[in-house]
Amino acid sequence: MSTAEDFQAIIYAINLDRSRERWEELSREAADLGLAIHRVAAVDGSLFEAGDWADVNQAAFMRNNGRHMIPGEYGCYRSHMKALSTFLEAGLPHAIIVEDDIRLSSDLPERAAAALAAVPGADVIKLFNHRMVGFRSYATTAHGDRIGRAIHGPMGSAACYAVTRPGAAKLVERMKVMEYPFDIALERGWAIGAEVLTVDEDVVISKRSASTIASRSGYKERKFVWWKRLPTHWQRAKDYLQRILYALKGV
Repeated sequence: MSTAEDFQAIIYAINLDRSRERWEELSREAADLGLAIHRVAAVDGSLFEAGDWADVNQAAFMRNNGRHMIPGEYGCYRSHMKALSTFLEAGLPHAIIVEDDIRLSSDLPERAAAALAAVPGADVIKLFNHRMVGFRSYATTAHGDRIGRAIHGPMGSAACYAVTRPGAAKLVERMKVMEYPFDIALERGWAIGAEVLTVDEDVVISKRSASTIASRSGYKERKFVWWKRLPTHWQRAKDYLQRILYALKGV
């Protein structure tokens, strides 16, 4: 069982080479707080032509999301998979993976450790979400954070999560082929056979509202006309039911 004392987790921070200022700010924060942090050079999706994308099922992506993929989404997905692989190669039992637009806190490792200790069967525990509706609590940590799942989703964001070594191995193997944006794929524990949980109140906060992936208009202009999105609505309805069952079953 994880404790604050044995939770020797490195924070793996995903950062684009062209976002050097973000890394400098984040690394200064980590140094000031005495946190161990390792930079993972993010994959810049804008540098790839769609025909060069690896391990992507574009037909499934279009069906599941009702639009064409954005290059930044490809880069984000591959960046998280790279961070998970980097963690596995290090041989550590646990890690915290963050994107470079979150604000670190001195108690982040301890709260992550307490979360994993409260639910020992967890593979992944999300520590930040964009929204939270219909939360079902399974346990409360020593720090007072409630751990569980939400019956409504997607919750959005993969900006900060704790992951175990077995959990990372599952994600790397079972999420290799991209069919959803990474944050949505990560939540679909029922589909990947992993125990994915979340806190009901964020452990970290986001520094920025602007995304490096795309603007709202960028998503909108890639969306299909309504009748081409009918398969997407059916897929989302099935996912919604599975999400509810997943939340109700516990760990």
